[in-house]
Amino acid sequence: MPDTALPIDNGTKPTRLRVEASSFCQLRCPSCPTTDRAIDAHVGKGFLKPADFAALLDANPAVREIELSNYGEALMNPGIPDILRIAHERGVMTMIANGANLNTASPAALEALVRYRVQSIMCSIDGATQETYEKYRVRGNLEKVLANIRAINDWKTRLGIDEPLLVWRMILFEHNKHEVEIAHAMATQLGMRFKLKLSWDEDIAPTEVGPEVLRWLDTPAVRRSDWEAQTGETYLASMCEQLWDEPQINWDGKVLGCCRNFWGDFGGNVFKQSMDDALSHEKMRHAKAMLRGEAGERADVPCSTCDIYHKRRAAAQWINRP
Repeated sequence: MPDTALPIDNGTKPTRLRVEASSFCQLRCPSCPTTDRAIDAHVGKGFLKPADFAALLDANPAVREIELSNYGEALMNPGIPDILRIAHERGVMTMIANGANLNTASPAALEALVRYRVQSIMCSIDGATQETYEKYRVRGNLEKVLANIRAINDWKTRLGIDEPLLVWRMILFEHNKHEVEIAHAMATQLGMRFKLKLSWDEDIAPTEVGPEVLRWLDTPAVRRSDWEAQTGETYLASMCEQLWDEPQINWDGKVLGCCRNFWGDFGGNVFKQSMDDALSHEKMRHAKAMLRGEAGERADVPCSTCDIYHKRRAAAQWINRP
């Protein structure tokens, strides 16, 4: 049952939000919950509407930064040029830093990324050849991705604008570890930063790699479980603090809390009520209490389904936040 004794959180006014621009994705990446439709029940399929986005920003002028990507492909939203314009006109910084596969992008969208000064785009490119790339990015076309990156660079030159920062993010798998150096060289040629990331799915993660690969990781571990054993911490546990600092909002306004959650919502909807009320819903307050170690798990609170929460609880690694 809801705990009515929890303190009312009326002071929640984050300056950063995560708002999913599109929950649709054209790829079928094996480890992604979008592929097996696990997100459908609570995230659903849809696009963020420019009018809803404008109303959200107008009602919450304290918001200065918006992350537009999560489980779907933001650039599939036909309204993305308008969404970026709306943010730019209001002085709100945008980014697509959770990830974009860049397989589908209209000419207008590619121009808008530059014209409206998107700060950064994390380009998910897990191979340097089509054969390797499509093993994980199923249905993806590497040449289309590279062509879209070149188009963004062309717009940066034409408009004399440095943004967006483009990052080539490569998830490290057993099947692509031999292409890490080649991918880095390609990224450099395209004026991109290069980032190597550990795989969530250990079934396809490597067991060992050479020094030419390790130098691109910020840890000697090549698997999440090894990283956790070495550090005594939970991999990417910092995303729990998104509930406080940059809460995740679904394309339809539902409060999802963090970018990992697709198991349920936190009761509020920023398109149907004030953001303060939506983020102060009792389920959100209970989740924060869970993450502080002050309340037990509850079936209707999405954190109860998350392995990161369960690892936190087992290790008593609680968040020290009001």
